[in-house]
Amino acid sequence: MQRHEVNEVEKERCKIKTSREKNKQLHTCSQCGKSFRQKSLKQHMRIHTGEKPYTCPQCGKSFAAASGLSYHLHVHSGEKPFNCDQCGKKFISSSHLKEHLTVHSDEKPHVCSYCGKSFSWLASYKQHQKTHDEVRDHVCCECDKSFTTAHDLKQHQRIHTGEKPYKCSYCDKSFTQSGHLKTHERVHTGEKPYHCTQCGKSFTQSVILVTHIKKHCSVSE
Repeated sequence: MQRHEVNEVEKERCKIKTSREKNKQLHTCSQCGKSFRQKSLKQHMRIHTGEKPYTCPQCGKSFAAASGLSYHLHVHSGEKPFNCDQCGKKFISSSHLKEHLTVHSDEKPHVCSYCGKSFSWLASYKQHQKTHDEVRDHVCCECDKSFTTAHDLKQHQRIHTGEKPYKCSYCDKSFTQSGHLKTHERVHTGEKPYHCTQCGKSFTQSVILVTHIKKHCSVSE
């Protein structure tokens, strides 16, 4: 190899080294003050600018990151490449599989710093945090009552709409909540899952069991 060729190779190596070192340096976001490496900062800035350069060719939905688009495309293809080796259940992302695995291990890595309650799922943990922070960002447009979850809001709105989607399979009665239907159907099935440990008596609802146990307490006093 000639001398000038060696110099060119050395120059190229220096460029690569400089580029790597530059990328390791932390850069501060001018909008919120958070620090990132150069490549990550560019992606982070899209939160502030609203830029979403990665577009789904099937439905037109756009994403700020390529990984977001890649994850979304599995929705259209139905592909679930991540398999649970415990039960065979499949997932579209490795993060979903990782959270699912806690079901088998009883691991609850997400611990509430306020009350110590722990959760297997990050989504459940975040939802629980709202009860401490009193974040009620789901507001009823009919009465302005607010709720911590979209599910609770939807359930509440049935008071206004009169919708009763849960129908009894034994009679014509309908209910706004699945829990109410389950309790009602015990009238037909005779199921009494709540047992008194003191006398063995069984009940259809936990609230009736609690009332019953209080009677034992008053007798013993």
